[in-house]
Amino acid sequence: FDLCGPSMAIDTACSSALVAFHQACNSILSGESDQALTGGVSLHLHPYGFLTFSKASMLSPRGRCSVFDAAADGYVRSEGGGIFFLKEYEQALADGDPILAVVAASAVNADGRKTGLTVPSPLRQAELLRQVYAQAAIDPSTLAYLEAHGTGTAVGDPVEARAIGEALGNARMADAPLPIGSIKGNLGHLEAASGVAGLVKAVHCLKHRMVP
Repeated sequence: FDLCGPSMAIDTACSSALVAFHQACNSILSGESDQALTGGVSLHLHPYGFLTFSKASMLSPRGRCSVFDAAADGYVRSEGGGIFFLKEYEQALADGDPILAVVAASAVNADGRKTGLTVPSPLRQAELLRQVYAQAAIDPSTLAYLEAHGTGTAVGDPVEARAIGEALGNARMADAPLPIGSIKGNLGHLEAASGVAGLVKAVHCLKHRMVP
């Protein structure tokens, strides 16, 4: 394809694919690039990851990702990958490209100081959600569905659900709960490429006007 713009591999653990997506969006918005290919791939080519995560008690003994479920007991490692083709919206219209979805805004942050590697910060997650929805000028009360990270762990899922509730759920009426979900309940956890699977699911929700 004779691609000659910025080319990089990004490793931010499970957020790698979406951080790469964010960088690609910024490259287009800044005028650095006209278009971008971005995504992620996860392949299990050696046993070390399984050994490490098993010893850390992060994997489900049942082999199931019970996302946002009281039965959650760990996640399942899975393989997969995907690539997204991004272009500035007006240019895509002018070029007659099929547009599957429009990125309203994107943002990235980190937890800062916390108690451990596997314990996310609900405060920082809520701050990021508020920031990106304000940036996109999207009222949380208008949301129909939120595709979350939800891995099926007893620690991470409640933290994420709390952050979503504080940042978005509290901005809705009591009789309008916000449906949330995670593709990991169907595919398992693609780890570095997990954002690809979640974003593909979100795009299909938009395309079919249906939340599974």
